[in-house]
Amino acid sequence: MLEMVDLSKKLAKTEFKKQMPELERRLNELQRQMKDLGIPTILVFEGLEAAGKGTAINQLMLPLDPRGFKVHPIHPPNEEEAMRPFLVRFWNKLPGRGRVAIFDHSWYNRVLGERIDKEVPRKGWERAFEEILAFERQLTDDGAVVVKFWLHISRKEQRKRFKAIEKNPSLSWKVGKDDWKQHEQYGKYIRAAEEMMERTNTPAAPWVVVEGHDKQYALVKIFETLVETWSAAVERKKAQKAAGKGAFTQLPGRNITVLSGLDLSKKCDKDEYDKQIDECQERLRDLEHEIYVRRIPVVICYEGCDAAGKGGNIKRVTEKLDPRGYEVIPIAAPTKEELDHHYLWRFARAIPKAGHITIFDRTWYGRVLVERIEGFCSTEAWQRAYREINEFEAHLANYGTVIVKFWLHIDQDEQMKRFKDRQETPWKQWKITDEDWRNREKWPQYEVAINDMLANCSTSYAPWTIIEANDKYFARLKALKTVISAIEAKL
Repeated sequence: MLEMVDLSKKLAKTEFKKQMPELERRLNELQRQMKDLGIPTILVFEGLEAAGKGTAINQLMLPLDPRGFKVHPIHPPNEEEAMRPFLVRFWNKLPGRGRVAIFDHSWYNRVLGERIDKEVPRKGWERAFEEILAFERQLTDDGAVVVKFWLHISRKEQRKRFKAIEKNPSLSWKVGKDDWKQHEQYGKYIRAAEEMMERTNTPAAPWVVVEGHDKQYALVKIFETLVETWSAAVERKKAQKAAGKGAFTQLPGRNITVLSGLDLSKKCDKDEYDKQIDECQERLRDLEHEIYVRRIPVVICYEGCDAAGKGGNIKRVTEKLDPRGYEVIPIAAPTKEELDHHYLWRFARAIPKAGHITIFDRTWYGRVLVERIEGFCSTEAWQRAYREINEFEAHLANYGTVIVKFWLHIDQDEQMKRFKDRQETPWKQWKITDEDWRNREKWPQYEVAINDMLANCSTSYAPWTIIEANDKYFARLKALKTVISAIEAKL
């Protein structure tokens, strides 16, 4: 494909000077509209070294409001970044709504440089294509604009530019052994780039090949592409604004009534509990040390009915662990900054590094529970979230993460008993809120949503474990034993 690119394309200097002022004015105007409409933009610049990525980015920044964009030069991952799934560091750099993120190199290094230098096995970079497609689809489905530029030059032109840079004393540091090594492997890079574009070019996140021999031609093409893309995004957003948010809807034919078949009478007597809890906690503490040595990350997710005992359950799981090896993340209503990003953004930022444990007290499943029922997102958004969550968890699992997900379930009578106990016990009153009572009134709707969640998001790599939680002793032991079994299976 790339060998057919016409690299002789040029733009006369007079024509360049004629076109650029209007393109710059238009970009500035569109940036303001994108900000007002809350549309995030992700621009990816890839290409061979010396292809002109830096020049293009610098020129693109000039007409834009510097308060609204950030440039991310991407280097090989540092030690901290390498200890998490490779896309996590890019999740952390995503722009808020109305802002622009410009990536000088990107997640595509996994299927370019890391592939060619054999830093990841074939299975790793092959799998990365699917992970990247899922990542970009999640962003564009959420309303982000994603444009990916490949700046192309010939092998002869790259050599010519390297030589020119080396002759300039103030710039010679820019060309090193790795650059010349890439030049020697020019054919391999081009073949990898062609496969990359073939496999990841989508209507929502397209690749734009920029003929890079003539810098003036390349700049005008980049500017025109962005003007066209932003113009279309603005018109699309304006048309969508009248649609409003979706109300509670049941997925037709997908609801499996898992909860109705639970035996909530399961119990554990106090003597047996006292005997087993110590054994389980000591075993989990030993496993915490093993996963640290083996660099295995563990994610434990807690969801459940109000007053189901999540807090007490988490306390027993962590009671004898080394606090340096785990973290508990309590999830509340999203902040303004979190609302400005994709809903998975705040969870990606909390993913544990290899060898550590993160426990989420409520999770990304809020999208298909409270957000669905309260109408905080559209029907399309929460229905789409089942696939997005499965893809997100698959990315963690592919890295080697142990994922344990608990749904703690109690019946309505037990919930009422616990609500009243909280109201009548002074030191427990903080645990009961008006929201708990409102949620109780929506028990039938929540039951439908929970069943949908369990049916759509229990996978081989991240299965749901339902815990019968009417009896707290039984629930705590079952949770501990499930975590232990999952880690032992991984080891």
